[in-house]
Amino acid sequence: MAIGATVHTFSVQLADVDRGVYEELSLKVAQHASETLAFMATRVLALCLEHEEGIAFGSGVASGAEPAVIARDATGAITAWIEVGAPEAERVHRGSMAAERAAVYTHHDPDRVAARWAGKRIHRADEVRLVWFDDGFIDAVADAVDRRTTMSVSITERVLYLEVNGTTLTSSVHERRAA
Repeated sequence: MAIGATVHTFSVQLADVDRGVYEELSLKVAQHASETLAFMATRVLALCLEHEEGIAFGSGVASGAEPAVIARDATGAITAWIEVGAPEAERVHRGSMAAERAAVYTHHDPDRVAARWAGKRIHRADEVRLVWFDDGFIDAVADAVDRRTTMSVSITERVLYLEVNGTTLTSSVHERRAA
């Protein structure tokens, strides 16, 4: 018998001053049995930092058809393909071809992630963003997450101010292009 997912509930106050996005989000996040808390925390932050109308979590870690976070417009067309972790170049290539924009949020060493893509074909690689946080930040977020989590997410001048269940954390939001 397969081990089921653990469902986490997030109540999020989002204030992205850089983009002018202010929302209250109620998220149900299924943590797959093979998914670490660090991966899940990165997935939640990716959804918050990329928030736009039509954004949602992909169909699941076990599904290879969709990314961790996906955004669609009113017609169903994919507008954003957001991967989490250290996806293969082929997957990033496919996402960049399928969507208007693509990004990868990683909780791994960004130099190692980018090195795995070196010399590989990635559609519009100069437009694909690789995003990461300060060392230890994601682990601290993961440590603060519970089955029911209250978060306040504020982004200003590419600095992320986060309060997770009473724990206050800060990180720069680092970014570079895949190419």
